Amino acid sequence: MATDPICGMAVDPQTAELKLVRDNRTFYFCSGSCLRQFAEPAAELARLRRRLAVAWPLAVAIAALTYATPFAGWPYVAAAAAAVVQFYPGLGYYRGTWDAIRSRIWNMDILIAVGTTVAFGYSVAVLAGVRGLPIAYYFDASSLIVTLILTGNYLEHLTRERARGTLRALHELVPPTATIARDGVERVVPVGEVVPGDRVHILPGARFPVDGVVVDGRSSATESLLTGESRPVPKEPGRPVVAGTTNGEGALWVEATGVGEDTVVGEIGRLVAEAETSQVPLQQLADRIASAFVPVVLALAVGAAVAWFLAGAGVSIALLVFVSVAITACPCAFGIATPAALVVGTGRAAEEGILFKGRDSLERASRVTVVLTDKTGTLTVGRPSLVGAVPVPGGTETDLLAVAAAVESGSEHPYARAVVQAATGRGIAVPAATELRVEPGRGVEGVVGGHRIDVRLGETGTPNDSDSAPLRALAAPFEAAGQAWSVVRRDGVPIGVLGFDDEIAPGVPQAVRALAADGIAVVMVTGDHDRAARRIAERAGIREVYSRQTPAEKLGILTRYRQAGGFVAYVGDGINDAPALAAADLGIAIGSGTDVARESSGVVLVRPDFRGVALALRLGRRTVRKVRANLTWAIGYNSVLLPVAVGVLVPWFGLRVYDVLPIVGAVAMGLSSTTVVLNSLSLRWVSLGAERRGRAAVPIAPGLPA
Repeated sequence: MATDPICGMAVDPQTAELKLVRDNRTFYFCSGSCLRQFAEPAAELARLRRRLAVAWPLAVAIAALTYATPFAGWPYVAAAAAAVVQFYPGLGYYRGTWDAIRSRIWNMDILIAVGTTVAFGYSVAVLAGVRGLPIAYYFDASSLIVTLILTGNYLEHLTRERARGTLRALHELVPPTATIARDGVERVVPVGEVVPGDRVHILPGARFPVDGVVVDGRSSATESLLTGESRPVPKEPGRPVVAGTTNGEGALWVEATGVGEDTVVGEIGRLVAEAETSQVPLQQLADRIASAFVPVVLALAVGAAVAWFLAGAGVSIALLVFVSVAITACPCAFGIATPAALVVGTGRAAEEGILFKGRDSLERASRVTVVLTDKTGTLTVGRPSLVGAVPVPGGTETDLLAVAAAVESGSEHPYARAVVQAATGRGIAVPAATELRVEPGRGVEGVVGGHRIDVRLGETGTPNDSDSAPLRALAAPFEAAGQAWSVVRRDGVPIGVLGFDDEIAPGVPQAVRALAADGIAVVMVTGDHDRAARRIAERAGIREVYSRQTPAEKLGILTRYRQAGGFVAYVGDGINDAPALAAADLGIAIGSGTDVARESSGVVLVRPDFRGVALALRLGRRTVRKVRANLTWAIGYNSVLLPVAVGVLVPWFGLRVYDVLPIVGAVAMGLSSTTVVLNSLSLRWVSLGAERRGRAAVPIAPGLPA
């Protein structure tokens, strides 16, 4: 069974006639109304607004005529006004009923259409003088029911639109055209005609229409919408640019690497759409309940009406019993319990640059009990600088940096970039390297000038190595300062040590405290040496540290935490983190990370901010909690009010209670849906500001070896 992405009702793909293909995905709908809301959300919102503008004045007027009876012919005026309400604002429910009948799917439109039609039809029959019917008019009930339910639909639709506002704003930032150079001629083309490899000319102050890499020119770009960075980011040849961001003071030529749906903005749209239409396990239960609920309620309404009629209550009361049961039990709250929370939760996450990938990532985020995290680029700013280059006696710093930069040019590791930048910044001629090979988590090697050069991160060899003591002496200043370091070898012989420093990223301590407040342990798992790792861990407030870990060893630690009973999330940004990201119960990729890391994860943080980890997990927990609360409310509402609709109040208030019970049921049903929407809207205010002090992160498996 598929799920209607608007109302959440179960839809059988084999029989459903209403479907829409978008972004190579097929969506199924239980009614034409849901299809229109999904395909044309703005138009549907305007349509609902127009119908409410007609329904509310007429419904109020009908109620005034019914209870004030200002003149003898008032029933005819009320009938005319009620007919307008029934067949203009209420027309969508008839269409939804017809769609449900054609596709053989029970939906909530059936209850609304049947209940209001019976009340309206009975009143018209009485007005027409049909013999044997007690004189009673229920035009007020039919019109108010349609109006109240339509109001609930409008509020739900408005909630969805506001939740999508950030996504729409992102898309609107991408310009519709681009200036490209082909065959030596510049031309302006629709952005959809740009292909990867095209060179795009960006004027000062213009927005980037594509993702790409600067190939000529120097400028800066404002990327605050995507990264949260308020300061302009320098752009020069080799630096990436993102569609929708704003160019600064200089003209640039950019080689397109991503266009349309393949841009960062396109990825945001795709992931948010997937999250909005995905199901957490609780939604499957809601689908089954809602699908079975409609026929059960219709049977209950008919049975209760027949029972009251046979008991001597009369046709009029039996009719009102039927309408009361059908309207009161309308499962709107069931239908929107999960979608409302998911839409608001994922919309709030998107505003903070948090993207949940796949159908169950948000639900998985709600279950995390321990977070394993990389250090460099995740807990630190990810832009380490070279703070020292110490050659062995007889060597030179220039030679050390030249050969190290030659092989490091083949690596994307932050330390590698720091070496290359330091060498070029000092004007050192960097020779060419061949046979480059990167060993994730260890280092890089290659051939420079006929010699094999290798650079190993934080490694001094085994105690039996003859070069161990000299290397320890060279690395001692870096070790003492808690800084990372690498050893450089030529043909297996050490020629020097490189020292690096990388500061803790802003907000990391706050994020760790927030995770602890939510009962989630944080453990650092890094390939860096122990002293550098513990220096950052101490500043971040992390108690457990595993240093000098290879990608395989990180996987082993992750597996052991899971076997100890933990639901494990892994946070990383590099190629060496990809195996752990894919193997974790939930992989979280920091936005500044590599494409491999992003593809291997279930959650992507667009902004390189560790606070996004804490907020993502908190949003996951709160969203699933809201889903449970919404479903509990929907079940409780029907459990209490269905007996009332059947007649539990009659011994205290008499049969005349049914004169107002259909309207009361409609009000209660509307309040039920509104309560679900308002409860879901509270997710808009989830933040890291409300930390529950006094709870510490307790390791889930304290017996694991350090």
